[in-house]
Amino acid sequence: MENQMIFAWAIIFCLAVAPVYGQYYSRTVRAGPRVEKITRLHFFFHDIRSGENATAIPIASPNTTQDPPTYGTLYAMDDPLTMESELTSTLIGNSQGLYLDLSRERTKFTAIFYADFAFTTGRFNGSSFSLFSRFPAEDATSTIREMAIVGGRGAFRMATGFALLRPTWSNTIGDAIVEFNVTLYYY
Repeated sequence: MENQMIFAWAIIFCLAVAPVYGQYYSRTVRAGPRVEKITRLHFFFHDIRSGENATAIPIASPNTTQDPPTYGTLYAMDDPLTMESELTSTLIGNSQGLYLDLSRERTKFTAIFYADFAFTTGRFNGSSFSLFSRFPAEDATSTIREMAIVGGRGAFRMATGFALLRPTWSNTIGDAIVEFNVTLYYY
């Protein structure tokens, strides 16, 4: 019995000492001066919801009688990015992500976007930036909208910035071509 008590006290002592001496390793290093880079990008985004080769599809819809349901519908997208407004122009990457349709008015499109814009050719091949922002409804198709850049990878690691979007074409089904002018700040 005495050996069991000694063993029990030894375990308690070890458990009490472990938090004091079991600290993780950490070392703070002062970073040298960083040079902020600025890159401006221009491309076209093709969001196609109709046809056999749709690039955006609904993945969740509210239980409503609205036909087709739009308000509250969640879409998954894998949209091509091109150099010109024609879908047949040079493909430079793709945008993958989600958007949630927030507009109760069927004639105006408002959404919350999360998308990763990845480049597959050229100087920024393998790099991407992330956009997470609200796409506000406007009456005119030529109205410019601003959205926030919240991160990036590859050449755009730790990117911030903004994207100016101008819808250049859309139809009543929801297909659209959007011109992007992006300004990225990164290190």
